[in-house]
Amino acid sequence: MTQEDRPSDATGAAALQAGWYHGHRDVSGGWLRPAVFGAVDGLVTNASLISALGAGGVSAHTVVLTGVAALVAGAFSMGTGEYISVTNQNELVQSEVSLERQMLSRFPAAEQEELAGYFRQYGADPETAARMAAAVSADPGTALRIHTREELGVDPDELPSPVVAGVASLLAFSCGALVPLFPYLVGLHVLWASLALTAIALASGGMVVGRLTGRPVVRSGLRQLALGGLAIAVTYLVGHLTRATARDQHVRWCSGEPASMISRFS
Repeated sequence: MTQEDRPSDATGAAALQAGWYHGHRDVSGGWLRPAVFGAVDGLVTNASLISALGAGGVSAHTVVLTGVAALVAGAFSMGTGEYISVTNQNELVQSEVSLERQMLSRFPAAEQEELAGYFRQYGADPETAARMAAAVSADPGTALRIHTREELGVDPDELPSPVVAGVASLLAFSCGALVPLFPYLVGLHVLWASLALTAIALASGGMVVGRLTGRPVVRSGLRQLALGGLAIAVTYLVGHLTRATARDQHVRWCSGEPASMISRFS
């Protein structure tokens, strides 16, 4: 069968004539999930941190220093963690694929019958399923891929790249964490500017993800804005309470209360 005669191409041509696009996005490269997760994590983490610091009344210099440190540390932590996670997952899959390869080598008849069973489940009659299983089993590589897809749900030839996932996570976290820090870096030392920029980034990022995944863009944007806003609000409250507690303690020390307490026990 030539490349022009493949069913997928015929389907694509028919879809184009009807006004549809039959192509699909690459969902196997391993970059979208760590990129989205990294960007949102960096954005919410640094915005929450800056929110708490701002509510706590610290200086702009402290906000910048803490925000930059959180950006660098978080980016390398995310990148390293994502690389190790994907590497370990791929090693686990390869271990299972190796086991399946041994099974195919030692028990070819049983594995071929297993293939026939899969084809029968898809609707083929027993005779057709047996012929299909025999044809697939004639090529060990194809048989291994089919068994792996059916039993593990993955394609051993299309595993995500740990390097791509790690770099995507590192860069995405850096970009996300830079957004709430940007006003302070350019000399606009007011918390509301950082929070406003963060809100715009959260909503816009959610809408972009909604567009990529085919979900309603407005709902995706509002969902991300609500969840990120909740985290930021909680940390702002923590910073405010911490500031109030520290102020009360300072007032007590200045009023001589510690000395009176010590005299009670002397």
